[in-house]
Formats: sequence, structure tokens, C-alpha cells
Amino acid sequence: MQKITREQLIEKASELLSNGTVSAVLGWGAGEFSYDVTPTIFKTVEELKNGFVFSDFCGANFSKYLVAKTQKIEGKILVFLKPCDTYSFNQLLTEHRFDREKVYAVGIPCEGMADISKIKAICGEGISSITADGDNFVVTTLYDDEPITINGASVLAERCVNCKSKKHVAYDELMGEDGDVLDSGRFDEVARLEAMTPDERFAFWQNELSRCIRCNACRDACPACTCEKCVFDNPKSGVENKSPANSFEEKLFHIIRAFHVAGRCTDCGECSRVCPQNIPLHLLNRKFIKDINEFYGDYQAGAEVGSRAPLVNYTTEDLEPGEVFNREG
Repeated sequence: MQKITREQLIEKASELLSNGTVSAVLGWGAGEFSYDVTPTIFKTVEELKNGFVFSDFCGANFSKYLVAKTQKIEGKILVFLKPCDTYSFNQLLTEHRFDREKVYAVGIPCEGMADISKIKAICGEGISSITADGDNFVVTTLYDDEPITINGASVLAERCVNCKSKKHVAYDELMGEDGDVLDSGRFDEVARLEAMTPDERFAFWQNELSRCIRCNACRDACPACTCEKCVFDNPKSGVENKSPANSFEEKLFHIIRAFHVAGRCTDCGECSRVCPQNIPLHLLNRKFIKDINEFYGDYQAGAEVGSRAPLVNYTTEDLEPGEVFNREG
């Protein structure tokens, strides 16, 4: 499924480290399991050869990591960016969250990443190994005598099934060929929810959000959530890092977060990817994106550095509140 290999990435990273272009590499390292890949800093060629990983499970958006890493590491950091990552990269630059001069960005092509939760839905828990075999995955578990073969396309992450773009909008160097902005069906599920009655929509989100355990993984992974102090870390807020005390508080966290990233969310899907409860949090953000497109004209956060979101760019042509509330659906 990948058109770029681990060896090619190690070769490029080793070259840039050796010639002094960068002093560190932000890449993927092995976790506890073969599918448990974790963002890792490499500072030597030897570390790259021994620990650098690249597979169908390298879905993490590295853009947010640059906010902290550029402040702690001397010299430039090499970061490998998939097309979708580059939109978050640009949005963070627009918000002045890291120093562009401290980053060397290499764009890499991506044909989609796998969703481990979909694989577990087929194979169950107890996965001991996952290996790629052409367009398939071969999965061995502790509970099955024979390996299970799964078609790779059937377990693509949702954001990859509905990929918005194969085009890199930011890079210093590009590996492979660049793609195009896609006409995906990423708003189809939002439209289905809009077609529901208010009671049906409330029941849908009540069911989804009731599974939230307030682990804050969505906030911590989100490139749009980079406030140095979050209201949910404030002990005086009444909602500090704790399990929801009631159904209102349960919704409040996600409602506030959705409004916080409105107009800034690039639809990278990190919130849903890291959610241990598999809550489709990206749908909240896509609702805002869809409304912004319909009310103000098409706008893609992060498409270019310095662009102003419609919500912070007032004009006398802006729609009136009545136009919003009178809209059907």
C-alpha cells in the first residue's frame, strides 16, 4: 500500500543528518506491538538504522510535535509529512506556533494508513503480528491456529477512505510524485446526520459521547489544540481532567473543543484516530467545515500560510444569524 519504503526514508534522513542540514529527525519508532508505532526523535544514523520504522500504521500527524520539539532541540529538525499533515503544518505556521527556519520538511506520498480498530473488529484482540503482503495484511493472533488474511482496502482509516488531498501544500523537498486535491465524500456522513430529526441527532451524539472517558487523547493529539494552558486543566473551571460527572459535562468538553477549532481544523482526523472509545469526533469538526463552506464559500484551513478563516475575517457581506437558523436541516 505504500509507495515509499523505510529504506528510502532512512537513506534520506541519514543524508541530511550526515551533511549537517538537520541535527535531529522526527520519525516513527517501534512501540510495544507491530502496529503500535510511536513518534520518535533520532539524532544519529545508527539510531535511524536500528529504530526507524515505516509501515501502514504510521498515521500520526507530526505537525503538532514541532511546537515543542523546535523549542528544545538545537538546529533544524527533519520531519516527514504526508499530504494531509502539511495542512496542519501550514495552519500552525499561520498561528505562529513554531519557527519555520528550524524545520526541514520532506513531503512523502501516502496511499492511506490502516486502522487497527478495524483489524481488531475482524480478528479480535490478542494480535501477535501483522505483516503486509501486497495489498493484504496477514494477521496472526494468540487464539487462531492459522493466520488471517485481510484486504488492506477494507481496513483503511476513515480519513484515508475519504481523503481530501494527495497534494502537499508545504515542503522543502518532495520524495516521489505529488498528487491532487480530491473530490472526496467526506461530508456525506455529516449530511446524513443533518437529515435526521433533532431528536434523532441528539440520540446519536448521546450514544457516541456517553462512551467518552475524558482521557484527553483527542485534545492532546489535535494540531489545533496548542494552547499553553487549557481551560480543562484549570482546577477552577469545574471540569478539570476528570470523568464526566453528568451528561451535560460529558457533552460540554467536546462542544467546547469543536468550537475552539472551528475554522482552524484541517480535518486531519487525529481526534478520531487516537480515541480509545472509537467516537467519531471528526464528524463534529466536519459539520463546522461544511457549514463554513456553505455560508462563506469554500475554505480549507492550512491550504496556505497566512490565510484568514472566515470566522475571524468579518465583511459586510457576512450572513445574518437569521439565515443560519432558518436554514432547512
